[in-house]
Amino acid sequence: MESKVINKHFLLLHFIVFIWGFSPILGKFITADAFIIIWYRLIITVIVMFLYIKFSSQSLICSKELLLKLALTGIIILVHWLTFYAAIKVSNVSVTMAAFSTGTLFSAIIEPIFFKRRVRLYEIGIGLIIIIAILMIFSVEGKYWLGAGLGVLAALTSAIFGVINGILVKEVKPAILSFYELSFALVGLIIYFLVSNSTNLQNFNIDQSSWIGITILSLICTVFPFIASVNLAKYLSPYTIILTVNLETVYGIIWAILFFKENKDVKPTFYIGVSIILAAVFLNAYIKKKTAKY
Repeated sequence: MESKVINKHFLLLHFIVFIWGFSPILGKFITADAFIIIWYRLIITVIVMFLYIKFSSQSLICSKELLLKLALTGIIILVHWLTFYAAIKVSNVSVTMAAFSTGTLFSAIIEPIFFKRRVRLYEIGIGLIIIIAILMIFSVEGKYWLGAGLGVLAALTSAIFGVINGILVKEVKPAILSFYELSFALVGLIIYFLVSNSTNLQNFNIDQSSWIGITILSLICTVFPFIASVNLAKYLSPYTIILTVNLETVYGIIWAILFFKENKDVKPTFYIGVSIILAAVFLNAYIKKKTAKY
């Protein structure tokens, strides 16, 4: 029975990652800059999550200490989203997704610190294998170093808030956790706009196609996947979730080839790298099943 439950959770995780794999394509498709994309994405997502919570009669009451933790995590999520979409804008989807896969190694190092356990050498090893696969998938040219750097920062922040949520989800329901974190992320972005005075109001006027892209990004690629992924932290370790999210790299690059013809930037060793990432994901699942340490 336990094996069936775990398999169910893995299947849901893979479905979520498949959905997320299309989000960088939308980020490239939307003509607005990263700040405007995140601005509208947060507004739509927070409103829909609030309506869902009210409709499901869940209480929003949390302690001040918990709200502070959710606020700090929300800021980390904001930085993650901004660096992720900024990386796409200054480079391309392939570079961003390749750099983003470094999250596996970050998670293998960060998770033991927060969960107060020993570092598992096989997790470090799998993380290094993923990085080797990334190098095989894509060779970053000099003009893409900024995008690659932002992609790595996005991976680091993703690993951090993923591990933190693995702890916080034990204290608060996933929907409430997600609502507060993204609400605080929105507040953080508002404060940035007020302090920086660097955003032209005309930038908030986006075309119809961008509105369609942002709506899909918010409703399909954010609301359900975000809440569901937080809930999965009850059953799967943050490392396992981050490792599986590497498939987002595979999906994202495949979509980028189909939509933006980015295969010109991808070496022939792409398929070997993809196979290695897939093997690493299932190897981790196999090892964890054998050791019963989720």
